[in-house]
Amino acid sequence: MLRFLMKHKLLYMLPIAYGLYNLAFKDISIFWYMYTFALLILMSAAVLFGEIQEEMRTWKSFAYGIAAAIAMYLILFAGYHLLQMLGVGSASSTADFLAIFTPASVWHLLLLMFIVVPGEELFWRGFVQQQLKQYVPASIAIPVASVLFGLTLWLADFWPGIFAGTAVGLVLGYLYEKKKSMPALIIAHLILMLLIFIVFPF
Repeated sequence: MLRFLMKHKLLYMLPIAYGLYNLAFKDISIFWYMYTFALLILMSAAVLFGEIQEEMRTWKSFAYGIAAAIAMYLILFAGYHLLQMLGVGSASSTADFLAIFTPASVWHLLLLMFIVVPGEELFWRGFVQQQLKQYVPASIAIPVASVLFGLTLWLADFWPGIFAGTAVGLVLGYLYEKKKSMPALIIAHLILMLLIFIVFPF
């Protein structure tokens, strides 16, 4: 039984992950504390159970990270305005989401930079995506891991976030598969968050 559980870690790590995300989104007043707690646990599991890859020079990681962040921002920007044109009501829900979850202090930014973003990349790309490759090829593992990542925003009652998270997951998952650089993913994800929340919010 123990051998089975060690081989098929996603069977219990995914329910744990969604449970932690649900707890974090339940009470907005303590969101940053609970979300940080959740990502610390998931990041620890990813480091303990996974194998983190880094096969690029630092300057290349920065270059690919910046390029990926810009590409993801443009994809999300286009998707947001497309949904707005179609009149499906994403504008108000996106504005509400940004108003609630935008970092409101330097402390929140530090948590985002050093725990939240690294934790999400280590867990969803470094652990979940790699575990899925035990069962399916990378061409399937990447979109499946991306959808699983996108579904976390459904727990925040932000349905457009499912598509946004999936799109971001596809870009980052493909980048990780091709370049084997976790720092590049963390840089890309962090820059994207800064663009969306602070620099050029929708």
